[in-house]
Amino acid sequence: MHRPPSAETEVAGELSAVRPGLLPRYEAELPGARAAVLSRLWRGLAHDPLPWVTRGELDGDGLTLFLSDGRRLHGPRPDPYATGAYVAAVRLDGTDYADPARLMTGLAVPHSASFAAELGHSVASLALSRAGQEGADRDDWPESDWAWEQRIADGHPFHPTCRSRPGFSVAEQLAYGPEHRPVVELGMVPVRAEECLVTGVWPRELRDGERVVLPVHPWQSAHVLKRVCEERRPAHPLMSLRTLALPGGPHVKTSLSARLTSSVRDISLPSVAASAVLSDFAVPLAARTDGLLHVTRTLGAAAAGSPDFAAVLRESPQTYAGSGERVLPVAALATTGLPESPAWLAGFTRLALSVGLRLLEMGVALEAHGQNLLVVLSPAGDPLRLVYRDLADIRVSPARLARHGITVPELPARMVTDDERALRRKLFGSLVAGALAGTAGSGPALGAALETAVRDLPRTADLAALCADPLPTKALTLMRLSPRTPGDQWAELPNPLR
Repeated sequence: MHRPPSAETEVAGELSAVRPGLLPRYEAELPGARAAVLSRLWRGLAHDPLPWVTRGELDGDGLTLFLSDGRRLHGPRPDPYATGAYVAAVRLDGTDYADPARLMTGLAVPHSASFAAELGHSVASLALSRAGQEGADRDDWPESDWAWEQRIADGHPFHPTCRSRPGFSVAEQLAYGPEHRPVVELGMVPVRAEECLVTGVWPRELRDGERVVLPVHPWQSAHVLKRVCEERRPAHPLMSLRTLALPGGPHVKTSLSARLTSSVRDISLPSVAASAVLSDFAVPLAARTDGLLHVTRTLGAAAAGSPDFAAVLRESPQTYAGSGERVLPVAALATTGLPESPAWLAGFTRLALSVGLRLLEMGVALEAHGQNLLVVLSPAGDPLRLVYRDLADIRVSPARLARHGITVPELPARMVTDDERALRRKLFGSLVAGALAGTAGSGPALGAALETAVRDLPRTADLAALCADPLPTKALTLMRLSPRTPGDQWAELPNPLR
């Protein structure tokens, strides 16, 4: 119906040169990838507060959006909590669009051209990611933490640029993308200690006399630092791509000055400076959850004068697994089949809400999306407790902490707020509209799990807000169409409990 966008043909051309045997599988995955990205885009068009959408009307045939220029955009009734590809096409003034990049080009709204290019890359990279999963045994549960993370092919379940990786060639995606299960050779760059900002305890094995040895992602070495690393160490990429597991050792978060999904993934100097303080603050707070939550400790962080040349070392979440137990990101639960049981989903939802609301009541709002939040499963698959990693985006309330006799340490100003709305947005947007919705897979399943879970939770003002108010979520489509607006922007979704 439409010619493939250039991103699809470019990827096909590169793939035919570097991995021709994967080309037929890639081409077979393209229609499903277009539908998956279109479904995410339609969610954003339907629910984000876009300035050029004047109103929406539901009818028996779906949803019609009325645009400020008089055009109409019609698609199926949106389920903002649905995952997967449930939108085959939408109609813009009589023309059907099955391709999200072509739809965005046709809308011709401010910044739509750049966003259309990102959508095209997202489709092509998603098809490539799915093609790389061929032959993976979904019935075989991995033993290692990194192998669980490499089962996740689709990226963010609700972001239309879920797999956009501008600046990465096909060869680099195959070499570095976790879904392709590569071993990545991290460069080891020695830097004079006086040139580094170091916090925490930088391990002896990453020192060379008086020099600090910084792990560097090979993409960063080639494209940003422009240097050849003589010493290298093998590592397994995790679902964030720039974070890797050293065999038998810690996880290494590296700088990657490329835009993945929405953000450039460097490591700011304030984050390096605050990392040890944050870790020392959060670990004892997690201990107040009666063993239901562990926070991976930051072992050390270092930067050689620039966000482009920095690294953070964290404990592996596997540290908190007992005999026969498995630790996996919440984003990987959908690959297990466990959430298909309503009873299991309700139990997991109760565990996640108990922990998240308890921390919020004490004064810490977690960014508990499916990548940061992990679950410890019993040998039988029961959810036992949670593990949280990456404290860089939490929010901390001095007033709430003071009520519990806790003093706020010296933290970056952006993390500190007593604004109830900001605190709830942070937790509810990431945990409920993100991790739990992605696990449930649909609004009805999420609503049923929440309804069962909240019966047993303490009746707090935060719980009342969760049950009664619209559910906040980051307005991901609006944010990509507002490149000059800093910070997060928000949408409100229908409350699945109502």
